[in-house]
Amino acid sequence: MTWYDELYVGDSIIHKTKKIIWKIRHNAGQPNIYVIALASNDHNLLDIIPARELLQKAYPKSGLRIIGLAKGYEEAVEVAASIIDEVYQNTGSFGIQSYLKERAANREGGWQS
Repeated sequence: MTWYDELYVGDSIIHKTKKIIWKIRHNAGQPNIYVIALASNDHNLLDIIPARELLQKAYPKSGLRIIGLAKGYEEAVEVAASIIDEVYQNTGSFGIQSYLKERAANREGGWQS
């Protein structure tokens, strides 16, 4: 599981981001927290995953690339929509992964485990 350096975060948890990331990394329960990840298949733009699913040992976390956090499903949808809108407004396409890669290269950021 890797995390985008410039994580997109919902307004309701912006001040708790580091604590939430720590808890997710250390398998502590995070009720009503959702992670927004790059799509796990070619048919989707993003995946919205309840953080509680990441507690399951069988959940495939190895290729998971998290780009956002939100409290509640509605806020997760809003954050995902704002990511998609930002990508489209800046590129005219929906290439989220390539946009984030370019954005990270320009700001010398990237992904961290």
